[in-house]
Amino acid sequence: MKKLSIFVIGILLVGSAFAGNETKTAYKIVNKIHLQGDEKWDYLFSDDAAGLLYVSHGNMVQVVDEAKGEMVGKIEGLNGVHGIAIAPALNKGFISTKNDNSVTIFDTKTYKVIQKLEVTGKSPDAILFDKFSQKVFVFNGHSDNVTVLNAETNAIVATIALPGNPEFSATDGKGRIYANLESKSSIVVINATTFKVENVWPLAPGEEPTGLALDNENHRLFSVCANKLMVVVDAETGKVITTLPTGEKTDGAAFDPSLKCAYSSNGAGTVTVVKEENKDTFAVLENIPTLKGAKTIAVNKKTHHIYVPTAEYDATPGVEKPKMLPGSFVVLDIVPQL
Repeated sequence: MKKLSIFVIGILLVGSAFAGNETKTAYKIVNKIHLQGDEKWDYLFSDDAAGLLYVSHGNMVQVVDEAKGEMVGKIEGLNGVHGIAIAPALNKGFISTKNDNSVTIFDTKTYKVIQKLEVTGKSPDAILFDKFSQKVFVFNGHSDNVTVLNAETNAIVATIALPGNPEFSATDGKGRIYANLESKSSIVVINATTFKVENVWPLAPGEEPTGLALDNENHRLFSVCANKLMVVVDAETGKVITTLPTGEKTDGAAFDPSLKCAYSSNGAGTVTVVKEENKDTFAVLENIPTLKGAKTIAVNKKTHHIYVPTAEYDATPGVEKPKMLPGSFVVLDIVPQL
């Protein structure tokens, strides 16, 4: 096992200090990255090596320089953007768009569109590049299947039927793809080379899972569920290890392998931090205050910055569905404090 850096040790000590007192915080919002546009948002993706954050936003993906907190590019003409996947060695990005059932493939150097490809399902949502197989897995939420693309040629090579509607996904980099099945309250395991479903693991007592993250060292999956639970699952056997409370309107999940922290982004206005003490022991470290609507999440595993997008809404009393205030869309930049 590699020695932890002084930075990481410092974070862990801070985490221990605050574990029993949630009135204080070991995390801080250090920036609010304002981005133009007043449309809805979904997933965001951190290209850790490049220091770039890809933010889905209505009919475009905005590209942010994480160090500067500034937009440096955008991919436009997207019809209801959902997720983003990056294949760094190929200088390619892949964007799922639900309204036209397609994937938009773009050049990560120029942000120019290379190709738009219709998928073999309806409402493509989560999307994942798997380095092991050099394939892109597109999870189609309204047709209970996965479209598989060859990342190099852009050709569709398979369609995988699923026993429920898929949400977010993860790869172990060794031939296994995992995805939450929201309608079945379970995790499906897919072989990345044969394109076969190998297992379906129940998440009870977790219900309607959305976000999914993976600790690939200790083989632990973190599935966040609509009933305000994070379910920790053995990624090799499917056994439920434990559950932990999250917040209202839980949606996204992420994992920082150096800090051994799992995160649940909760749309009601918090990020739940779960500390992995060892492979079988977990505890809620704190709930970071964010803003309402901050439901999805990305973590840069090199800098440890956490990103959650949100906006401000009309606060008029009695309004059942408040409208987004024009010009208020932001990405919150959260960092651990030493």
